[in-house]
Amino acid sequence: MQVQLSGARPRADLLELPWDRPLLQWEDPRLVRMVRGPARHVVRFVELGVHVLAVKETDDTHARHEYQMLRVIAEAELPAVQAVGIVTGRTTPDGEPLGGAVITRYLDFALPYTYLLAREHGLEHQRRLIDAAAVLLVRLHLDGIWWGDCSLANMLFRRDAGALAAYLVDAETAEHRQPLPERLRTADTEIAMENVAGGVADLVAAGRLPGTTDPTAFAARLERRYYQLWDELTVEEEHAANELWRLDERVERLNRLGFDVGELEIRAVDVAQRIRLRPSVVEEGHHSRKLKRLTGIDVQENQARRLLNDLNAVRARQEHQVGRPLSEGEAAHRWLTQCFEPFVAAIPADLRGRLEPAEAYHQYLDHRWYLSERAGTDVPADRAVASFVDDVLRNRPDERVVLPTGEVEAVRRAAGS
Repeated sequence: MQVQLSGARPRADLLELPWDRPLLQWEDPRLVRMVRGPARHVVRFVELGVHVLAVKETDDTHARHEYQMLRVIAEAELPAVQAVGIVTGRTTPDGEPLGGAVITRYLDFALPYTYLLAREHGLEHQRRLIDAAAVLLVRLHLDGIWWGDCSLANMLFRRDAGALAAYLVDAETAEHRQPLPERLRTADTEIAMENVAGGVADLVAAGRLPGTTDPTAFAARLERRYYQLWDELTVEEEHAANELWRLDERVERLNRLGFDVGELEIRAVDVAQRIRLRPSVVEEGHHSRKLKRLTGIDVQENQARRLLNDLNAVRARQEHQVGRPLSEGEAAHRWLTQCFEPFVAAIPADLRGRLEPAEAYHQYLDHRWYLSERAGTDVPADRAVASFVDDVLRNRPDERVVLPTGEVEAVRRAAGS
């Protein structure tokens, strides 16, 4: 048996797992139940130290390929689960061959589409989910990743200040070709549309979505949103030479989509003094990088934008109080130690699995605004936090870890069938 682990500090506790038995036969006390969607492969979750790891059983060849592709995707800083290692050459005590295994780190507070659509099947929730899927697929294609099996089942979603952020969780069929040929990009979007329609149809058939839900409409929105975003990021524009304000307009549209513009390529087209614009370097995450630099908090882009807005509002209020400007660093420290950290500390331990801290803070800001509007005056933070904990958090399900036992067993049966 060969074990290959990523990172500078290999985990010896991984070697203690019962690799000489099929995953379905594992009875290790470290096994835990986690939120997950449908899967073709057997997947088990193991709690080792402070982390939960997902172990997927496949064959040796696919295990090696997926592990390498997840490493490539991580190097490109694309949203995906983190590769921890692979195990190949497994055999039973009698020498019978067993499949290889891919080990990834479980994504805390991530939810499968089955959970989100079954609980939040309004049109706006559906649009957010499909938009997140479209953004993920575009980001992969921009970096030359052909997924080959894009589907809602192969994604996990994290809440992002009212929106959703999608993460790749299965790279078994993925390939890296930079630039990605147009034929492969088109084929990937067609596969995605077919798989999305099929996944939604399965939920309708199982009674987890209303019978009036149209799977084809889901796929059509994915196609439409994908091409809208792709065009916004890559298509050239031509304008008269005296219309340079179009530069700012293009950048603002890209920023609203969550992308930064590293540079714009500007070329003269003809003697009529027309110019051609094309974004040549684009990436997502300006706000999340800035918040991490200022505070060390690593969150989704929309969450970061909301937290930075609150930080700036607090900064303006405190500058007025102290009668002098505050540096960016001082303002960030004050906000972190006087606002964000006290809020997180005020959440009772038994409720900390309801929402991740940044998402909870975002929803708390909404709740405090609602209370203040209703009262006609600013509601103090301590009162707003107490109200948020009692009236919002206590009424939410725990989204960090556990599935209902019946659903876990159904997933296990499906994985083994």
